[in-house]
Amino acid sequence: QVQLVESGGGLVQAGGSLSVSCAASGRTFSRYAMGWFRRAPGKEREFVAAISWSGGSTFYAASVKGRFTISRDNTKNTVDLQMSSLKPEDTAVYYCASSPRGDSDSYYYTRSYNYWGQGTQVTVSS
Repeated sequence: QVQLVESGGGLVQAGGSLSVSCAASGRTFSRYAMGWFRRAPGKEREFVAAISWSGGSTFYAASVKGRFTISRDNTKNTVDLQMSSLKPEDTAVYYCASSPRGDSDSYYYTRSYNYWGQGTQVTVSS
């Protein structure tokens, strides 16, 4: 079993930068692909970014590509999301999640993830 705890959310002005981090418990962290999703008020949870178990492959939603960077440290059991050039539409609760699947096409879908964190709020003011 994997437990995930996000941290680092907060309030930032449009155009600014912010990082959120996810700490995982359990010795099998390196076997999982990791993803970040977000849910804005009144909207469905949507894919943001994912990273393969090795960290060698990354995947991004079109809306954040070039602005967000996902990374992981398997020695520390952490996965980070660095966000820059933030926009008010990036305001959401951000969740990290783990996936036991190896097919990268699946990383874009919530159903591919079996463990989720509780989320951290990111608010971008205009």
